[in-house]
Amino acid sequence: MRILILLFTLLMSVEICIGQTEHSVARQWNEQVLQAIRNDFARPTVHARNLFHISVAMYDAWAIYEPNADTYALGKRVHGFEMPILPIGVPINKKEAQEKAMSYAVYRLIEHRFQKAPLFQFIQEDNNLLMDELGFDINNTSTDYFCGPAELGNYIAKQLIDFGLQDGSNEEGDYENLFYEPVNQALRIDVNGNPTIRDLNRWQPLQLTEFIDQAGNPISNNVPSFLSAEWGSVLPFSLQEEDATLFERDGFDYKVYHDPGPPAYIENSEDNGIEDMYKWGNALVSVWSSHLDPADLTQWDISPSAIGNITDYPMTIDELPDFYNFLEGGDIGTGHEVNPHNGLPYARNMVKRSDYARVLAEFWADGPDSETPPGHWFTILNTVNDSPDLVKKFRGQGEVLDDLEWDVKAYFILGGAMHDVAISSWGIKGWYDYVRPVSAIRGMAELGQSTDPNLPSFDPKGLPLIPGYIELIEEGDDLEGFEGRYIGDIKLKAWRGPTYIGIPSLDIAGVDWIRASNWWPYQRPSFVTPPFAGYVSGHSTYSRAGAEVLTAFTGDPFFPGGLAEFRCEKEDFLVFEKGPSTNVTLQWATYRDASDQCSLSRIWGGIHPPVDDIPGRLIGERIGIDAFNFALPYFEKPAFVPATEITTVFPNPTDCGVFISTEEAGEYPVSVYTTNGQL
Repeated sequence: MRILILLFTLLMSVEICIGQTEHSVARQWNEQVLQAIRNDFARPTVHARNLFHISVAMYDAWAIYEPNADTYALGKRVHGFEMPILPIGVPINKKEAQEKAMSYAVYRLIEHRFQKAPLFQFIQEDNNLLMDELGFDINNTSTDYFCGPAELGNYIAKQLIDFGLQDGSNEEGDYENLFYEPVNQALRIDVNGNPTIRDLNRWQPLQLTEFIDQAGNPISNNVPSFLSAEWGSVLPFSLQEEDATLFERDGFDYKVYHDPGPPAYIENSEDNGIEDMYKWGNALVSVWSSHLDPADLTQWDISPSAIGNITDYPMTIDELPDFYNFLEGGDIGTGHEVNPHNGLPYARNMVKRSDYARVLAEFWADGPDSETPPGHWFTILNTVNDSPDLVKKFRGQGEVLDDLEWDVKAYFILGGAMHDVAISSWGIKGWYDYVRPVSAIRGMAELGQSTDPNLPSFDPKGLPLIPGYIELIEEGDDLEGFEGRYIGDIKLKAWRGPTYIGIPSLDIAGVDWIRASNWWPYQRPSFVTPPFAGYVSGHSTYSRAGAEVLTAFTGDPFFPGGLAEFRCEKEDFLVFEKGPSTNVTLQWATYRDASDQCSLSRIWGGIHPPVDDIPGRLIGERIGIDAFNFALPYFEKPAFVPATEITTVFPNPTDCGVFISTEEAGEYPVSVYTTNGQL
């Protein structure tokens, strides 16, 4: 079984493992949140929100005691919701107070947000253990923040919990949709074809024999609903109203931030065959499926010297074919000439294309036992932070920050970006409601071929014929069926599917000619494809936003030392079939290279066509940059000077501490207490 805690090996073969070094309290709690996500249902939108709110809790618990920082929520009106607090001063031991406040805040938020998780018992046991190790009493539930940091943490959590109950997520209704209904009947994935699809442009639910979500949780409903179709209405971090468009359908206003416009629709082109962009994109997904055979000996150099370093992206649908290699796979990336951190060329890294493609599909899929895509980028951030080559200077400038300040600021920005990605990309998914490849390919196969009106089974909405990859079944073909019943149908050269796998640790499905009506994404049969619309790709959007945040925060587009790696052991990494056939080491020079690789993985995995991918990358880039810039003012509050002498005091209303008179304190009243709330 793969270990899903991301372990990069940085330049000079220095292996960095989580847990080898002392971490800040913020880091410890972030690890707790990520583990809680792995023990919950796989809901990327919900967990992007959880990561954001918990990151806000940690940041505000830190910032409230920092004279040069400004809180995000405490004492502010956020989207019309007030989170009041009277000014409090800096206690005797500022850092201890910050750590205590953020610990209670995160503890209470995890306790509330994950109470319905299938493994909540283990989540709570882990959290209790950490609180005990830190020396904090979980029985202190007071929110009277004048009593000390523990009470302040509880207060912060309560405010964010109350905020979340009115933020448009429908948390009280377990995040269910209130208006959305699918237009297509469910596709029975275990039966050939797709005869019931009504609209080839719209999302189609899947009926599975058993549904196990991407975190490995069995779900009682074997026809999973569209996750978060109305998430565009959730209150954001940095997204602005002027970037939003409202669309109305079925009595609901779908809010779409950074609207990319419609995807490729099958009826919008009069072109036959591959010239039609809808057919081109889904045909490309089918062709790339033929790359997933370990018997294919095609070798690729997957080092940063050969791939990555993309600077230009398609801006329109018509430009997509020039970006991707339709038959061979991959994109226009040409790699980096040298590692800028040492001036040396990157060493070649030759592997079989089939192993590379299969490993990518699994590595970036984030499941099972996953922290979901937004959590994956927190894991990447944490691993970067462990690098001995990283100098913790904000934006690569100024003084070196201590671990606590570095972590709370990084989590705050990354959490805001991931939350905004969920709102934007799922707002787009909910409104455009776009079809997934499994529905499109099987649905077009039902109609026939769209290339030549003079050949059998012609239909302008059918699959395009591509010699060697998409062809007609002819007489004498192994797929002709009993008495030739399938002659004239479409066949694909593709991954044969999970029905050819009995024991995943021993079996390989391989690639061969299959009936197009029985095409499978490179996924488990209990999952098949995510339960929400395809356009735009969440993975592409999350990853590009994460890459932009890490680039801006560290002040360097390159990973520390100029190289990051992840080693996948031979025949001990893939989850639902044996593989890879040899050791594979994934490598990235820059954060953006990693993001671009993530995007390609979803095509090889059969989850997205290119039309889902590129708009996600472009939107993610904008969100990452906007989130970073939006956060900057919170780090730059002008300093104030507290009183240096206590001459007149007034009892605190709770008798937990004391107030200095406003006259003596200057502009702000200051609560004076020790870390246990006593004078």
